[in-house]
Amino acid sequence: MPITEILEQNAARYGNEVALVEINPERHDTRRVTWREFDLIEPAHAPRYRREITWSIFNEKANRFANLLLSRGIRRHDKVAVLLMNGLEWLPIYFGVLKAGAIAVPINFRYSAEEIKYCLGLSEAGILVFGPEFIGRVEEIADEISRAVALIYCGPETCPSFAESYTELTADCSSGSPGIPITDDDLAAIYFSSGTTGFPKAILHRHESLMHACRVEQAHHGQTHEDVFLCIPPLYHTGAKMHWFGSFLVGGRGVILKGTEPKYILEAVSEEACTIVWLLVPWAQDILGALERGEVKLSDYPRLQQWRLMHIGAQPVPQSLINRWLEVFPHHQYDTNYGLSESIGPGCVHLGVGNIHKVGAIGVPGHGWETKIVDEDGREVKEGDVGELCVKGPGVMLCYFNDEKATAESIRDGWLFTGDMARRDEDGFIFLVDRKKDVIISGGENIYPVQIENFLSDHSDVKDVAVIGVMDARLGEIAAAVVEVKPGRVCTEEDIQTFCKALPRYKRPRKIIFAPVPRNATGKIEKPKLRQTYGAAGIVEAQNLS
Repeated sequence: MPITEILEQNAARYGNEVALVEINPERHDTRRVTWREFDLIEPAHAPRYRREITWSIFNEKANRFANLLLSRGIRRHDKVAVLLMNGLEWLPIYFGVLKAGAIAVPINFRYSAEEIKYCLGLSEAGILVFGPEFIGRVEEIADEISRAVALIYCGPETCPSFAESYTELTADCSSGSPGIPITDDDLAAIYFSSGTTGFPKAILHRHESLMHACRVEQAHHGQTHEDVFLCIPPLYHTGAKMHWFGSFLVGGRGVILKGTEPKYILEAVSEEACTIVWLLVPWAQDILGALERGEVKLSDYPRLQQWRLMHIGAQPVPQSLINRWLEVFPHHQYDTNYGLSESIGPGCVHLGVGNIHKVGAIGVPGHGWETKIVDEDGREVKEGDVGELCVKGPGVMLCYFNDEKATAESIRDGWLFTGDMARRDEDGFIFLVDRKKDVIISGGENIYPVQIENFLSDHSDVKDVAVIGVMDARLGEIAAAVVEVKPGRVCTEEDIQTFCKALPRYKRPRKIIFAPVPRNATGKIEKPKLRQTYGAAGIVEAQNLS
């Protein structure tokens, strides 16, 4: 069953119940309005701060956009790109693409104009829906792409001259189902890799992947119709959307929060009675730090007791962070989620809410997933040894679109080779060691940065840390730790080096750099940026040429 049918079911069962809420705490009008009301208000007087739509309106909006696409000649498996900030418009447009039988192509809102153009070309998108934040970037490339890509503007402001208005175009379209038959084998979405090694690759998924994501998330966290999911990360990424899919499957409410400050998160949980929150590591750290400094107080938020689950994904999670979290929120369930866009986001491996004693591991195979850890020749390694993590299941991508070579390198006999180095302990729990390409080889020894990062994150003065390899004349490369200190704290290189004496000598960072740690929109450390900043880019090539 494709997820478009789930939307139809939710509209039939829970039509007048609120499906989605959008909150922008940096705006000030607190009137509660529906999207239908929003459409009737002049842009200059548009309501701000909080909007909501019911399941019926959600479904009608998706149908209108699907019917618009069909009227414009979009056919099965044509591609429609979505470049929007999080908001009420995002998901109905996404589902509208799917209902038309087309392929949804979400685009990272941080991409430059050139990267947007590249992704449109790579995916062969015929339509781009974009929001007001992207007028400038789209205008830069409009002349170059307009012959191949129709531009549709979605926003309250005046439509730019080089595009057509989403609001005007959909107003005259039918709100009835487009009636396009869709199966699990149909192509559904293209997601883009993080682009950490040049331009991103286009990851093609079938409808089976999307439906499997729903089942995995619901199986792991037991969402009921009464649960309320708080969505903060960007919807263009698989992570946030696929976690929401667990609530979507049972018609549970989703709250889209536009802001990551601790007070915004706690306020949203309290005011909207959220029960499930998916965080990134920096946001969880910020909440704990703000509580420790007295910048926020739990007593100011009266409705936090219903918050039952906090889970984290997209990056390695320090044990110390979760231990601190459970001291502050002892009634919370906790889960770690591991996944890639190639495996339709989170859940192919997860800790499990009953396995707090194994915090630090990414966990065990998720619902419907298989895993193995292999050496360079593809043979499974023995317990405790480090190898490349491979996963297999209904959520594995079909291919890298238009890239047979990369597909063949990543998928072998149905197994997705993740590029992540891991080990399995005696209880079957998998521990992430590092990205294969991030391993530092220092004097012949393999050093895995994540291990050092996890260790340094236990230091009471450290807010964030990233470890990279930098060139060394004698050892080839050495480990350098980029350390971001907590606000108001003082930390010296000597403090860090003394703390690291508990590590084996070869693992101790030889260089300490005090600087902010850059992370992308999904919370992953931007190590290519750090390598470029600190002269470590192209280190292997440089060694080979020396």
